[in-house]
Amino acid sequence: MKRILLIRAVNVGGTGKLPMAQWRELAESLGARDVSTYIASGNMVCTPPDDDEAFERALERAVEEKFGFFREVISRSRDEVIAALEAHPFEIIEPKYSYISFLTAAPTAAAIAKAGKVETGDDRWAVLGRELHLRYANGAGRAQLKDAALGRALAVAGTARNLNTVRKLIELAA
Repeated sequence: MKRILLIRAVNVGGTGKLPMAQWRELAESLGARDVSTYIASGNMVCTPPDDDEAFERALERAVEEKFGFFREVISRSRDEVIAALEAHPFEIIEPKYSYISFLTAAPTAAAIAKAGKVETGDDRWAVLGRELHLRYANGAGRAQLKDAALGRALAVAGTARNLNTVRKLIELAA
């Protein structure tokens, strides 16, 4: 079954240079089939070998060995990504201002309560299971919400994609 794989924090702001062609090659060398990437921000669609979680961890190790940095790899099935998109709790005024952050695990109730104390201004967020939904009033580049503080409070790693990218990944995984 095809999976949508996302690697956190690559090719942005001078951190973690990961050429997509080489990331595809790593996935193929670990047994993935039908591998494709979308834009340079760490989006992959492929059919992994048997165990999805083992494949994610193997990709993390391979990236660390080849490129010298560790980044989490998070995957979802196409149906899980569709469900996350359909569950987006905010009005979508501009798709590029609305994001889904795919998390490594569901945050605890205590972590969500702690995150509720983070100042957001006009930006909004909500956790639904293993996804953090965000809507930036003026775009992520001019966020009033302190993403790093929110992430620390939630205490789980994640990687965000705007709704345009989420829709494209769903299309590519068909």
